[in-house]
Amino acid sequence: MHSSTIGTSTADSVELSVNGVAIDAGAIAAELACHADKADASHAARLALVVRELLTQKAVENGLLQEGSELDDGTIDRLLEMDCATPTPSDEECRRYYAANAQKFSSPELVFARHILFALTKKSTMTKIRARAEQAHRELTQHPERFEALAQTLSNCPSGQVGGNLGQLTRGESVPEFEAAIFGNTRTGLLPGLVNSRYGFHIVLVERRIPGAPLPYESVQESIGRYLTEHVRQKSIQQYLTLLVSDADLTGITLDVRSGPLLQ
Repeated sequence: MHSSTIGTSTADSVELSVNGVAIDAGAIAAELACHADKADASHAARLALVVRELLTQKAVENGLLQEGSELDDGTIDRLLEMDCATPTPSDEECRRYYAANAQKFSSPELVFARHILFALTKKSTMTKIRARAEQAHRELTQHPERFEALAQTLSNCPSGQVGGNLGQLTRGESVPEFEAAIFGNTRTGLLPGLVNSRYGFHIVLVERRIPGAPLPYESVQESIGRYLTEHVRQKSIQQYLTLLVSDADLTGITLDVRSGPLLQ
Protein backbone atom coordinates (compact mmCIF):
# COMPACT_ATOMS: atom_id res chain seq x y z
CA MET A 1 0.00 0.00 0.00
CA HIS A 2 1.04 3.61 -0.47
CA SER A 3 2.42 5.35 2.59
CA SER A 4 2.68 9.04 3.46
CA THR A 5 1.89 11.31 6.39
CA ILE A 6 -1.52 10.97 8.04
CA GLY A 7 -3.46 14.15 7.46
CA THR A 8 -2.22 14.68 3.89
CA SER A 9 -5.11 16.12 1.90
CA THR A 10 -6.61 13.86 -0.76
CA ALA A 11 -8.55 15.32 -3.66
CA ASP A 12 -12.23 14.39 -3.61
CA SER A 13 -12.05 13.36 -7.26
CA VAL A 14 -9.53 10.54 -6.63
CA GLU A 15 -11.17 7.11 -6.58
CA LEU A 16 -11.15 5.43 -3.17
CA SER A 17 -10.87 1.67 -2.92
CA VAL A 18 -10.10 -0.89 -0.20
CA ASN A 19 -8.69 -4.26 -1.28
CA GLY A 20 -10.27 -3.75 -4.67
CA VAL A 21 -13.68 -2.66 -3.32
CA ALA A 22 -14.55 0.80 -4.66
CA ILE A 23 -16.20 3.40 -2.43
CA ASP A 24 -18.26 5.71 -4.59
CA ALA A 25 -18.27 9.51 -4.56
CA GLY A 26 -21.75 9.62 -3.03
CA ALA A 27 -20.63 7.73 0.05
CA ILE A 28 -17.62 10.02 0.39
CA ALA A 29 -19.80 13.14 0.08
CA ALA A 30 -22.23 11.84 2.70
CA GLU A 31 -19.41 10.98 5.11
CA LEU A 32 -17.78 14.36 4.52
CA ALA A 33 -20.68 16.08 6.28
CA CYS A 34 -19.80 14.22 9.49
CA HIS A 35 -16.27 15.65 9.55
CA ALA A 36 -16.87 19.31 8.72
CA ASP A 37 -15.09 20.38 11.93
CA LYS A 38 -11.84 18.58 11.07
CA ALA A 39 -8.77 20.38 9.70
CA ASP A 40 -8.78 18.07 6.66
CA ALA A 41 -12.39 16.95 6.36
CA SER A 42 -11.80 15.07 3.10
CA HIS A 43 -9.03 12.96 4.59
CA ALA A 44 -11.00 12.28 7.78
CA ALA A 45 -14.04 11.16 5.78
CA ARG A 46 -11.99 8.86 3.58
CA LEU A 47 -10.18 7.38 6.58
CA ALA A 48 -13.49 6.62 8.33
CA LEU A 49 -14.81 4.91 5.20
CA VAL A 50 -11.61 2.89 4.80
CA VAL A 51 -11.77 1.64 8.38
CA ARG A 52 -15.46 0.78 8.05
CA GLU A 53 -14.86 -1.17 4.84
CA LEU A 54 -11.94 -3.04 6.39
CA LEU A 55 -14.09 -4.00 9.37
CA THR A 56 -16.87 -5.08 7.00
CA GLN A 57 -14.50 -7.29 5.05
CA LYS A 58 -13.12 -8.79 8.24
CA ALA A 59 -16.63 -9.45 9.62
CA VAL A 60 -17.55 -11.29 6.39
CA GLU A 61 -14.31 -13.27 6.57
CA ASN A 62 -15.09 -14.31 10.16
CA GLY A 63 -18.63 -15.35 9.31
CA LEU A 64 -20.25 -12.56 11.29
CA LEU A 65 -21.77 -10.82 8.27
CA GLN A 66 -23.14 -11.90 4.92
CA GLU A 67 -21.57 -10.53 1.77
CA GLY A 68 -23.30 -7.30 0.76
CA SER A 69 -24.92 -6.74 4.18
CA GLU A 70 -24.61 -3.46 6.06
CA LEU A 71 -22.17 -3.37 8.97
CA ASP A 72 -23.82 -2.38 12.26
CA ASP A 73 -22.46 -1.53 15.70
CA GLY A 74 -23.41 -4.91 17.13
CA THR A 75 -21.40 -6.73 14.46
CA ILE A 76 -18.44 -4.43 15.08
CA ASP A 77 -18.61 -5.22 18.81
CA ARG A 78 -18.69 -8.99 18.13
CA LEU A 79 -15.78 -8.69 15.70
CA LEU A 80 -13.67 -6.76 18.20
CA GLU A 81 -14.52 -9.25 20.94
CA MET A 82 -13.37 -12.03 18.65
CA ASP A 83 -10.18 -10.42 17.31
CA CYS A 84 -9.29 -8.05 20.18
CA ALA A 85 -9.78 -10.15 23.28
CA THR A 86 -9.05 -7.96 26.31
CA PRO A 87 -7.40 -9.68 29.29
CA THR A 88 -8.83 -8.94 32.71
CA PRO A 89 -6.30 -7.04 34.83
CA SER A 90 -4.95 -9.02 37.76
CA ASP A 91 -5.36 -7.99 41.37
CA GLU A 92 -1.63 -7.25 41.46
CA GLU A 93 -1.94 -4.86 38.49
CA CYS A 94 -4.90 -3.11 40.11
CA ARG A 95 -3.00 -2.72 43.38
CA ARG A 96 0.03 -1.27 41.56
CA TYR A 97 -2.20 1.30 39.86
CA TYR A 98 -3.83 2.13 43.20
CA ALA A 99 -0.44 2.66 44.86
CA ALA A 100 0.88 4.80 42.01
CA ASN A 101 -2.24 7.01 41.90
CA ALA A 102 -3.17 7.28 45.56
CA GLN A 103 -4.16 10.95 45.17
CA LYS A 104 -7.02 9.94 42.87
CA PHE A 105 -8.59 7.68 45.46
CA SER A 106 -9.77 9.77 48.37
CA SER A 107 -13.08 11.08 49.59
CA PRO A 108 -13.77 14.69 48.55
CA GLU A 109 -12.75 17.61 50.73
CA LEU A 110 -15.84 19.25 52.25
CA VAL A 111 -16.19 22.94 53.05
CA PHE A 112 -19.07 24.46 55.00
CA ALA A 113 -19.30 28.13 54.06
CA ARG A 114 -21.43 31.27 54.01
CA HIS A 115 -21.16 34.20 51.64
CA ILE A 116 -22.56 37.61 50.91
CA LEU A 117 -22.80 38.38 47.19
CA PHE A 118 -22.58 41.90 45.82
CA ALA A 119 -23.76 41.19 42.29
CA LEU A 120 -22.63 43.15 39.26
CA THR A 121 -25.53 45.04 37.69
CA LYS A 122 -26.03 47.46 34.83
CA LYS A 123 -27.34 50.08 37.24
CA SER A 124 -24.17 50.37 39.35
CA THR A 125 -20.54 50.63 38.35
CA MET A 126 -18.06 47.98 39.42
CA THR A 127 -16.25 50.60 41.49
CA LYS A 128 -19.35 51.38 43.54
CA ILE A 129 -20.24 47.71 44.05
CA ARG A 130 -16.71 46.89 45.15
CA ALA A 131 -16.69 49.85 47.54
CA ARG A 132 -19.92 48.63 49.21
CA ALA A 133 -18.47 45.13 49.49
CA GLU A 134 -15.22 46.39 51.01
CA GLN A 135 -17.12 48.52 53.53
CA ALA A 136 -19.16 45.49 54.61
CA HIS A 137 -15.99 43.38 54.81
CA ARG A 138 -14.34 45.93 57.10
CA GLU A 139 -17.39 45.87 59.38
CA LEU A 140 -17.31 42.06 59.54
CA THR A 141 -13.60 42.08 60.30
CA GLN A 142 -14.46 44.02 63.44
CA HIS A 143 -17.77 42.29 64.15
CA PRO A 144 -17.85 38.78 62.61
CA GLU A 145 -20.98 37.94 64.62
CA ARG A 146 -22.96 40.21 62.28
CA PHE A 147 -22.36 38.03 59.24
CA GLU A 148 -25.79 36.38 59.09
CA ALA A 149 -27.63 39.64 59.63
CA LEU A 150 -25.66 41.45 56.92
CA ALA A 151 -26.17 38.54 54.52
CA GLN A 152 -29.93 38.84 54.99
CA THR A 153 -29.92 42.57 54.23
CA LEU A 154 -27.10 42.93 51.68
CA SER A 155 -26.65 39.69 49.72
CA ASN A 156 -27.94 39.43 46.13
CA CYS A 157 -27.92 35.63 46.41
CA PRO A 158 -31.01 33.64 47.50
CA SER A 159 -28.80 32.17 50.23
CA GLY A 160 -28.99 35.57 51.92
CA GLN A 161 -32.41 34.57 53.28
CA VAL A 162 -30.65 31.91 55.38
CA GLY A 163 -27.77 34.08 56.50
CA GLY A 164 -25.65 33.35 53.42
CA ASN A 165 -25.47 29.65 54.23
CA LEU A 166 -24.19 27.63 51.24
CA GLY A 167 -24.20 24.37 53.14
CA GLN A 168 -21.72 21.62 52.32
CA LEU A 169 -19.59 22.26 49.24
CA THR A 170 -17.32 19.95 47.26
CA ARG A 171 -15.10 20.71 44.27
CA GLY A 172 -17.02 21.23 41.05
CA GLU A 173 -20.12 22.70 42.66
CA SER A 174 -19.16 26.37 42.30
CA VAL A 175 -17.49 28.55 39.68
CA PRO A 176 -13.68 28.13 39.43
CA GLU A 177 -12.90 31.58 40.88
CA PHE A 178 -14.94 30.87 44.02
CA GLU A 179 -13.66 27.32 44.27
CA ALA A 180 -10.02 28.45 44.10
CA ALA A 181 -10.57 30.68 47.12
CA ILE A 182 -12.12 28.09 49.42
CA PHE A 183 -10.41 24.81 48.49
CA GLY A 184 -6.82 23.67 48.78
CA ASN A 185 -6.00 25.51 51.99
CA THR A 186 -6.70 25.16 55.72
CA ARG A 187 -8.08 28.63 56.38
CA THR A 188 -11.31 28.99 58.37
CA GLY A 189 -13.24 32.06 59.44
CA LEU A 190 -13.71 35.23 57.42
CA LEU A 191 -11.52 35.22 54.33
CA PRO A 192 -9.14 38.20 54.43
CA GLY A 193 -10.24 39.74 51.14
CA LEU A 194 -13.10 39.81 48.68
CA VAL A 195 -13.53 36.92 46.27
CA ASN A 196 -14.10 38.22 42.76
CA SER A 197 -16.15 35.94 40.48
CA ARG A 198 -18.13 36.33 37.25
CA TYR A 199 -21.17 37.10 39.42
CA GLY A 200 -19.63 39.90 41.45
CA PHE A 201 -17.83 40.29 44.76
CA HIS A 202 -18.21 37.78 47.59
CA ILE A 203 -17.51 38.08 51.28
CA VAL A 204 -16.84 34.51 52.38
CA LEU A 205 -16.93 32.89 55.80
CA VAL A 206 -15.55 29.35 56.02
CA GLU A 207 -17.17 27.72 59.03
CA ARG A 208 -15.68 24.24 58.87
CA ARG A 209 -13.52 21.96 56.75
CA ILE A 210 -13.48 18.19 56.48
CA PRO A 211 -10.35 17.07 54.60
CA GLY A 212 -10.51 14.24 52.11
CA ALA A 213 -9.49 10.82 53.40
CA PRO A 214 -7.85 7.95 51.50
CA LEU A 215 -10.34 5.38 50.22
CA PRO A 216 -9.49 1.74 50.95
CA TYR A 217 -8.37 -0.35 47.99
CA GLU A 218 -11.36 -2.68 48.31
CA SER A 219 -13.80 0.18 47.72
CA VAL A 220 -12.18 1.24 44.41
CA GLN A 221 -10.87 -2.11 43.14
CA GLU A 222 -13.81 -2.59 40.77
CA SER A 223 -13.54 0.88 39.22
CA ILE A 224 -9.77 0.46 38.78
CA GLY A 225 -10.37 -2.86 37.03
CA ARG A 226 -12.88 -1.26 34.65
CA TYR A 227 -10.50 1.60 33.90
CA LEU A 228 -7.52 -0.66 33.20
CA THR A 229 -9.65 -3.00 31.08
CA GLU A 230 -10.93 -0.11 28.95
CA HIS A 231 -7.42 1.33 28.61
CA VAL A 232 -6.04 -2.00 27.37
CA ARG A 233 -9.08 -2.48 25.09
CA GLN A 234 -8.61 0.89 23.38
CA LYS A 235 -4.91 0.22 22.85
CA SER A 236 -5.69 -3.24 21.45
CA ILE A 237 -8.27 -1.80 19.03
CA GLN A 238 -5.79 0.80 17.79
CA GLN A 239 -3.20 -1.91 17.16
CA TYR A 240 -5.82 -4.04 15.40
CA LEU A 241 -6.87 -1.20 13.07
CA THR A 242 -3.23 -0.38 12.36
CA LEU A 243 -2.63 -4.01 11.38
CA LEU A 244 -5.68 -4.06 9.08
CA VAL A 245 -4.56 -0.87 7.35
CA SER A 246 -0.97 -2.08 7.05
CA ASP A 247 -2.08 -5.25 5.27
CA ALA A 248 -4.66 -3.56 3.03
CA ASP A 249 -4.37 -2.52 -0.62
CA LEU A 250 -5.60 1.08 -0.61
CA THR A 251 -6.02 3.67 -3.34
CA GLY A 252 -7.26 7.23 -2.98
CA ILE A 253 -5.78 7.87 0.44
CA THR A 254 -2.28 8.12 1.89
CA LEU A 255 -1.52 6.99 5.43
CA ASP A 256 1.47 6.53 7.69
CA VAL A 257 0.53 4.00 10.33
CA ARG A 258 3.73 4.79 12.23
CA SER A 259 2.73 8.38 13.03
CA GLY A 260 0.11 7.64 15.70
CA PRO A 261 -3.39 6.31 16.31
CA LEU A 262 -5.56 6.03 13.21
CA LEU A 263 -8.73 7.06 15.02
CA GLN A 264 -9.28 8.94 18.27
